[in-house]
Amino acid sequence: MIKIVKVKTESSVSAVAGSLSNILKEQNYVDVQTIGAGALNQALKAIIVLRGYLTPLGEDIEIVPTFQEVRISGETKTAIRLKVKKKIM
Repeated sequence: MIKIVKVKTESSVSAVAGSLSNILKEQNYVDVQTIGAGALNQALKAIIVLRGYLTPLGEDIEIVPTFQEVRISGETKTAIRLKVKKKIM
């Protein structure tokens, strides 16, 4: 099952990083979805914090960005989706 973590401009960086870390303990990847520059900024900061959690454990991540069309309140918007994949160093 694909887990999608939706990040907003108001999202807490540490909370998002913690969620990503917990999901990556269960599976090898997670999708992070953002709409707008502020949300993307928060997501990238959370991913940087996540790397700080994983590096001492001998793990790292890679990120594959894509565009995704999503429907929100009847409108089609373009989201940026970041597939965060765990890799062993």
